[in-house]
Amino acid sequence: MRILIKLGGTLLDTPESLHRLAQEIAKAAADSAYQIAVVHGGGKQMTRFLAERGIESRFVNGLRVTTPEIIDAVVKVFAGSVNAQLVSAFRAAGALPVGLSGLDAGLVDAEILNPELGLVGKPVRSDTRLLELLVCHHYLPVIACVAGDTKGRIFNVNADQMAVACATSFRAEKLLFLTDVEGVRDAEGATRQVLTAAGAQELIRSGVATGGMQAKLESATSALYSGVKEVMIASGAKPGVVDMLLHDSPIGTRLIA
Repeated sequence: MRILIKLGGTLLDTPESLHRLAQEIAKAAADSAYQIAVVHGGGKQMTRFLAERGIESRFVNGLRVTTPEIIDAVVKVFAGSVNAQLVSAFRAAGALPVGLSGLDAGLVDAEILNPELGLVGKPVRSDTRLLELLVCHHYLPVIACVAGDTKGRIFNVNADQMAVACATSFRAEKLLFLTDVEGVRDAEGATRQVLTAAGAQELIRSGVATGGMQAKLESATSALYSGVKEVMIASGAKPGVVDMLLHDSPIGTRLIA
């Protein structure tokens, strides 16, 4: 079974949670029943990096306005320090990680999403032959949310959208979003255990799901409509979360087409 796991939020900013999740994912990757790839963000680290250099972070609809100056920082932080920290954590956990970004072998190509956002990219193509080669030889791909195009441009890509692009082309059966929240909440504030794509769209339409959860649900439904069988949204802070999600334990929210 092919699995795509997206890591984000404070999970990457806390050494304890980072190393625990690395151990859980490494354990799953060692099981011959799974072929796993990981996509990661690092927005909190990015904001801190820019602030330390006196650069203000500006956002439009939750997306970071990315100037040429900031795209240089994007490469340094996402494809550099954050990716290296994750790779090191996976090595310590006994895995064989390979640090990548969407730039490598055309893994993810993008185009300008909105001129107002600068160099923010929308994934338009994904070629995961490199991922397939790696997982078939028991390596663990660890992919930063940086993409490119055939003209040599570099784009900052939303990590959820990056995960969907990779999961779809990788033909993943499950896409796991490990995040800071327990799952998707309904209008009464209760966490939904199972949610259809239509139900997710209704939460967005009615204004129940907004901001980051709206973006995550839009990415999740896009993955479902593109052939991913299940998308799971759960708190990465819960010990044992990876094993529980892979064995369909009733935690978080399970989205189905």
